[in-house]
Amino acid sequence: MKETENLQQKVVALCKRRGFVFPGSEIYGGLANTYDYGPLGVLMMRNIQNLWWENFITKRSDMYGLDTAIFMAPDVWVASGHTANFNEVLIDCKKCKSRTGAEKMIEAYLESKGDFTKVEGLPVEELEKIINENKISCPECGEFDWTKPRKFNNLFETHIGIVPENKSLTYLRGELAQGMFVNFKNVTDSLRCKIPFGLGQVGKVFRNEITKGNFIFRTLEFTLMEFEYFFNPSKQKWNDLFEYWKEEMKKWIISLGISESKIRWRIHTDEERAHYSTKTEDLDFEFAVGFKEMLGIAYRTDFDLKNHMEKSSVDLRFTDPESGERYVPHVIEPTFGSSRIFLALLTNGYTEEKDRVFLKLNKLVAPYRVAVFPLVKNKEEIVERARKVYEMIQNKGLSVDWDDRGNIGKRYFAQDEIGTPCCITIDYQTLEDNTVTIRDRDTMNQQRVKIEDIFSKI
Repeated sequence: MKETENLQQKVVALCKRRGFVFPGSEIYGGLANTYDYGPLGVLMMRNIQNLWWENFITKRSDMYGLDTAIFMAPDVWVASGHTANFNEVLIDCKKCKSRTGAEKMIEAYLESKGDFTKVEGLPVEELEKIINENKISCPECGEFDWTKPRKFNNLFETHIGIVPENKSLTYLRGELAQGMFVNFKNVTDSLRCKIPFGLGQVGKVFRNEITKGNFIFRTLEFTLMEFEYFFNPSKQKWNDLFEYWKEEMKKWIISLGISESKIRWRIHTDEERAHYSTKTEDLDFEFAVGFKEMLGIAYRTDFDLKNHMEKSSVDLRFTDPESGERYVPHVIEPTFGSSRIFLALLTNGYTEEKDRVFLKLNKLVAPYRVAVFPLVKNKEEIVERARKVYEMIQNKGLSVDWDDRGNIGKRYFAQDEIGTPCCITIDYQTLEDNTVTIRDRDTMNQQRVKIEDIFSKI
């Protein structure tokens, strides 16, 4: 356990030191469970999201993109079941007054004992029994003196405008899915699309839950990449589609550089599974703190469209253009948490050698594809030639870093630590034969290539 905690601490320290992730509101003492993505974190996160969009939306003829509003009519969340079922069980320590999520606290305690049982979704009474039987103490002060656990809704409440408060209540969205469900008719009316098809989007969601530690794994706001895949249950078997999308999800995450040996599928128990789902599976990754959810897939049946149709009185059935059959489509929902993928890539790629630390990141997700160095910065011809190489790469649309600080060895190691796949050095020989040195991050091997051949190498 100490070794994994040490890895987590090293990843967190690297993120702060190198500008990947900063604690939220740090100059004011911070705000728990909030983080800001720095310059390198933004580049890497953008790469992840762009690769997801390209793979699951752009390259497919059965997918359409959306960007729906964070604020929605409150009735949306009533119809979806979130106001009644989107709950977390909380418990308060009477000694230090800290508030803790009971389910997460119990699972952390059990994991420390080598027991990986999931307790999410168990009745409040059973959670209280487990806490009392195991005498689970407060993770903040170490005392065993709890209030009775109780349910707390995870939707963030807010109010719109200046109308009376009881009429202005709304929520920050707790998931992306509802924006796609309430726009189902708009899309089918405007595009005349054929089922099966999917609606996908990337966006922020908000959950007012108690989260303890584990860095960016669980935060108050985070970005999801998600799509709803609509199909006719009388023509396609849901379990076949479920398995198809599982395989597509796994292939994509491996293509980013995640080691297959560090991932595994886990089926949700009946108690753990969300109220809208008939079957849910998580693709867990071996983070520094153990196997945890990275991606998820759920079979939501016709739960959402059917409930929105009843609540709104708008017909959301789909009409088959060939047979004339009218039905409420069923849905398979693959969900990808971009911050968890981000953390998984950093954890998977963190590598230590005797004299350096480097991130073994796939070149498609690394913040910079390449770095350009002038060997010396007091030789005008070298700096000028290096700047031209830098601009040449930049004009091709690749992210490129410029570094002329300190000695060349320190520059190499600094780029290794942020995961830059290769570095290009312009030196005195460049002025003679128009060649540069390209150094590989992982092997540290160097080779001379012509400037015009750079793109074939990087």
